[in-house]
Amino acid sequence: MKRKRYSARGAEVWSKAELRLLRSLDRPEKIQAFLDETPYSTDEDCRSPRRVMRDRRAHCMDGAMFAAAALRLHGRGCRLLDLYAVRDDDHVLALFQEHGCWGVVSKSNVAPLRFREPVYRTLRELVMSFFDGYFNVDSEKTLRGYSRPVDLSRFDHLDWMTTEADLDDPIGRYLTDVRHTPVITPAMVRSLRPVDRRTYESAMVGTNPAGLYRP
Repeated sequence: MKRKRYSARGAEVWSKAELRLLRSLDRPEKIQAFLDETPYSTDEDCRSPRRVMRDRRAHCMDGAMFAAAALRLHGRGCRLLDLYAVRDDDHVLALFQEHGCWGVVSKSNVAPLRFREPVYRTLRELVMSFFDGYFNVDSEKTLRGYSRPVDLSRFDHLDWMTTEADLDDPIGRYLTDVRHTPVITPAMVRSLRPVDRRTYESAMVGTNPAGLYRP
């Protein structure tokens, strides 16, 4: 099958209405605000950015892909990073850079796992900013590793920005299978203390309970 080639920004795939919306999201914080206002999806399938705009629903994976498509249109690339967790869902981030530092746009069902300002000099530094806020309903801190950045332009042949197909298998599986770097050792895991009640309750403000992982 001949691989499709899109322009660097991918503008040619969008309708006029879609372009108006995406062009209005010309800053990462505006993309984050759009995702924050979008209801959290409990569906198992993964929507393309076109479906996110149409359905006005998203979970972390399709929210990250929507953010990547919007960032791409504004010349910021379309890179994702997967956070690996145990006894919990993985979490997917849309990466961007400013002034040589990393930030992320992120759709999450819990408050601490969303936007990060572009102030992190390394990816590890960025990832570790999620550590204390990454926990399950049993108050266990669950973050264990992170992937290398994945450029979604490698999936342009799948029309990932506009397809009606479920993207969980081709893209979600790739993010799961790519090499991950551990963030803590087994000895550190054994020393972790549970999340305190005040932190737990503050993280759950605005959560959709149906979308929470149950160990």
